[in-house]
Amino acid sequence: MGILSGNPKDEPMHYGEIFSVWTASTAAKGAVSCYQAYLNHSGDKELKKILEALIDQAKLEIKELDTLLTDNGIASSPMLPERPQVKLEDIPAGARFTDPEIAAKIASDASLGLIACSQVMGQSIREDIGALFAKYHMTKTALGVKILEMSKEKGWIIPPPLQIKRPEAVHA
Repeated sequence: MGILSGNPKDEPMHYGEIFSVWTASTAAKGAVSCYQAYLNHSGDKELKKILEALIDQAKLEIKELDTLLTDNGIASSPMLPERPQVKLEDIPAGARFTDPEIAAKIASDASLGLIACSQVMGQSIREDIGALFAKYHMTKTALGVKILEMSKEKGWIIPPPLQIKRPEAVHA
């Protein structure tokens, strides 16, 4: 097979892989900054725990993705500055995100992350890149389930219209 045989780490990245890895790294850097701000706004202990897990995961992704880019001679986007800790009481009520708003946003982010990971997995010809994003996909799935369960338990879910009454089956 020539250039695309042997160790995938020795293979060149194609432009789609480069852009996807760079974009994922940049998105993870934005997530760290955003979720640090959400930590300041959140009052719920369980939500804070999930936010901390999301931050840890994003930092891991940044480390792995930036290493991949650097190893291939590609500069990554700069890291955003760390957010300072703020007391919840110091944030005016009208300027503060509520816990249900934060939960809805991180649930949406988890869902979008699954789609992005699937897209990179599908476009990758380097097995190591596809496997890396498969790993991220599994982690985002697990975190998404935790977010869903927490949101249901706390009554934060606003469900779409539910089909309560089901049509009767016709037996012929």
